[in-house]
Amino acid sequence: MKMKKITQLLLGALTITVILSACSDSESYSDRLNSERKATNAYLAGYRVDNNIPADTIFEEGEDAPYYRIDPEGQVYMQVLRSGDRKKDRAKKGETIYFRFTRCNLESWYSTGVMEINTSNENDLSQDATYFIYKDFSMPVSSQWGYGLQLPLEFLGVECEVNLVIKSQYGLTSEISYVMPFLYHVRYFHSQI
Repeated sequence: MKMKKITQLLLGALTITVILSACSDSESYSDRLNSERKATNAYLAGYRVDNNIPADTIFEEGEDAPYYRIDPEGQVYMQVLRSGDRKKDRAKKGETIYFRFTRCNLESWYSTGVMEINTSNENDLSQDATYFIYKDFSMPVSSQWGYGLQLPLEFLGVECEVNLVIKSQYGLTSEISYVMPFLYHVRYFHSQI
């Protein structure tokens, strides 16, 4: 029992150390959250933003569609480019969902004015499509991607395409402590492409 408490204390201390080390000497965690908020707001200022999910869950589609806040905390905003078949083709819990994506760091864009691709497997078919197990965050293959990438499938058909603004708390679990927002362009599939 003592070993379990010691292990818990060490894990707690390690978590705090990781969060603090992600911030520079002059920048607090609160400062990082403010920077994330500013970058996210600056990006979204160029678009219409709807803070409510449509009551009938029928979203506007296309590049002129608004960004919808799709979680209560404002951690994820979704622009629907193609909704897929919402009625007949919904993701099922435990289903393997494949996706191709491009990811850009919004904080870098905010400071430089240049939208650079940070990570992508979207157009390189020699790279395998990535995947997660829908609504099963006990699996590392799912949890590593964070909660934000799965959220669109609560509203849209599997064969959908979206732009997502994802703040750090809902993003990649390995990057939460960096407190950086990302813009994703994501296409979801039933099978690997």
